[in-house]
Amino acid sequence: MKKLILSAAAVLLFFSCQNDQTDLTNTDTSAVTKRNCASQDVLEAQLKADPSLAIRMNQIEAFTEKAMLTKRLVNGKVVIPVVVNVLYRTAAENISDAQIQSQIDVLNKDFTATNSDFSNTPALFSGVAANVGITFELKQIIRKSTTKTSWGTTDTMKNAKRGGIAPTSPTTNLNLWVCTIGGGILGYAQFPGGSSATDGVAIDSKYFGLSGSANAPYNLGRTATHEVGHWMNLRHIWGDASCGSDLVSDTPTHNDANYGVPAYPHYSTCSGTPVEMTMNYMDYTDDNAMFMFSTGQKSRMSAIFVSGGARASFGI
Repeated sequence: MKKLILSAAAVLLFFSCQNDQTDLTNTDTSAVTKRNCASQDVLEAQLKADPSLAIRMNQIEAFTEKAMLTKRLVNGKVVIPVVVNVLYRTAAENISDAQIQSQIDVLNKDFTATNSDFSNTPALFSGVAANVGITFELKQIIRKSTTKTSWGTTDTMKNAKRGGIAPTSPTTNLNLWVCTIGGGILGYAQFPGGSSATDGVAIDSKYFGLSGSANAPYNLGRTATHEVGHWMNLRHIWGDASCGSDLVSDTPTHNDANYGVPAYPHYSTCSGTPVEMTMNYMDYTDDNAMFMFSTGQKSRMSAIFVSGGARASFGI
């Protein structure tokens, strides 16, 4: 496992110098066959629009690191109220209450390690496979008919004046927007530190929940698990760079993103050639190939809910 040693300056550079690789206005709405999350690209756009965001995220990172070092973490139950905002033009986009509840059920299982495939965790990683201990409760469903064929990744779906739905009390609710995003994007999240006016997670309706409009190989609800991980301050496991850092000490260094269903063991060519944790929710594999968070990731997520943390208003 890699060691994590980053100075404050290095963390600031990490947040302000990521490559922008996704067209945020691409309107292609065809089914996706290769996972693509726009969270990092949206972050890059937000950093360009608001340079002070890098400073806030650097402060959050410093707080997170200190909380983990001092074991000052949430030591009780965190329950996240969820508001689901459905924007639809077609009947398929107007997903059912049952499909929405199925997604909440997946989140609850994945974040408490009660998912049936958790037992598939290889012995090599069984010692760090974690029960995050966070649960989710569906609080409200808001629906709105629209004429838009796709929403892109510029947060339009979160803006009522632009035809979207404004977030409901985002400091105390996790807002999920379900709509057609387009551009080959399954979903994206806002990291802690961004504006409350756009805080939450957007997921394409074709990859939300277990039934209805959900399309294989992204029909097991893991897109939301991945994106909520970002919302709770997790990075992609490969650090969005070749042999990059995800700011977690117990995940192996990955060459890059993994796709599909990789054969195990899959070795990295990075320093030490570790076996990659391809089954981690923060990789890019198919839904049926990801089924665990690590203990280090749990610590990062827990740190944002303690007093002084970026999402302390959700904490116990």
